[in-house]
Amino acid sequence: MRKKIPVTVGSTTVYADLGYENPYEVLAKAQLAARISEIIETRKLTQAAAAKVLGIDQPKISALIRGRLRGFSYERLLKFLTDLGCDVAIVVASPKTRQRSRGEILVKAA
Repeated sequence: MRKKIPVTVGSTTVYADLGYENPYEVLAKAQLAARISEIIETRKLTQAAAAKVLGIDQPKISALIRGRLRGFSYERLLKFLTDLGCDVAIVVASPKTRQRSRGEILVKAA
């Protein structure tokens, strides 16, 4: 006999499920940080070398890579991407349907 395991359907972002105040903004920052980490890894940069490129100290690189984003604004993360040679395009899409009252912030890598 199989036991039924209770399942709770989550929302569209884990940050909303965890009760974050601005879950889509937190998700977007996490996605930006993940992209920065991927670029650092792809270039085989050490944390010290990445820190030099981004103009910050190595412990901040460590925090960024580990997802500790409290001290990082959107603007700062976007600057890091441009410092790493990435073009950043911000697109404002058409308003969504009435099903949602707010839009979403999405980060897409080319």
